[in-house]
Amino acid sequence: MSQSPGKLSRRTLFAGAGTVGAVATVASLMPAVQPVTPIGQEPKVAPAKGGGYSLTEHVKRYYKTTLI
Repeated sequence: MSQSPGKLSRRTLFAGAGTVGAVATVASLMPAVQPVTPIGQEPKVAPAKGGGYSLTEHVKRYYKTTLI
């Protein structure tokens, strides 16, 4: 069953067509890449006399983990 290099068999042709179809299907199902836009949060101004502690959600979660 040797084939000449320039001749395609039906089996090879259908296998190639199936592969191309599968790749096209997967490519169409993948979500499009959307550019990421950063959330515009203004940084808080540091207090003039130091300090600046604020009770945030992150700090509250930490305190909950320290409870016995």
